[in-house]
Amino acid sequence: MANSTRTRWGVHLTLIVICFIMCLPALYALQSATLTAEELFFPPPRLFPPGSDLPNNIADLFDKLNFGQLIVNTVIVSLVTVIGKTLLALLAGLAFVYFQFPGKTVLFFFVLFTLLMPTEIILLPLFNMMSALGWGQRHPQLALTVPFLATAVGAFLFRQHFQNIPRELAEAAQIDGATPLRFLVSVLIPMSLNVIAAHSLIQFISAWNQYLWPVFIVNDPTQQVIQVGVRNAAQFGIVPDYGVLMAAGIVASLPPLVLFVLLQKQFMSGFAITRDK
Repeated sequence: MANSTRTRWGVHLTLIVICFIMCLPALYALQSATLTAEELFFPPPRLFPPGSDLPNNIADLFDKLNFGQLIVNTVIVSLVTVIGKTLLALLAGLAFVYFQFPGKTVLFFFVLFTLLMPTEIILLPLFNMMSALGWGQRHPQLALTVPFLATAVGAFLFRQHFQNIPRELAEAAQIDGATPLRFLVSVLIPMSLNVIAAHSLIQFISAWNQYLWPVFIVNDPTQQVIQVGVRNAAQFGIVPDYGVLMAAGIVASLPPLVLFVLLQKQFMSGFAITRDK
């Protein structure tokens, strides 16, 4: 019994040390956000105690770098992207599981193949397409959302989940005369709320962290997104103010962090449900 207790305490202490090491960069960024440029470099970097310049650094973000508008822009882009991706992924999962059509397996593997293609590969043709439509100049919000509404991750996630739902439910709905969309809305979606939450969280974080594509396609600084604002914070002032930069990184990370904390249970449950039986 004593050996078991000592072993348990040893494991817990080891995990605490590992967690502290993993959190150390975030703790240092938080500490740096409270310091002036002079405090940050003289004396050498420190974790404690915190400085007193955090309100000034955050004020610079919202007053001089227009962070308020950037956050609003990013929220709009992220929500539109999440809603669109979730709807299309639900329909794709429905089609791949409950519909029979030639080449279904080949098409599904082609969808999975797109997971191997990073955004950088399609950046130039996508830029040319958006420029031809004039969206980069006149409708930057469309350019930031429409090209990313389809998601191979979502199609795979909902296909795996729907395959674990008993076929008898689909047969009963068909006997009752329910259309495929009615079956989706009345049966599948209520049984998939955790998976929808997990998928939405993944896609929200992905959309929130967009950087390379907005830099390419958006020319109006007032229509930019938050990650570009973080880059601009690195160029704030004649000499880089790392306190402002660290404050920008922390402010930019708060919305997805809060959302993850709120949906953590659904996130874990969603992936647990999609495991094969």
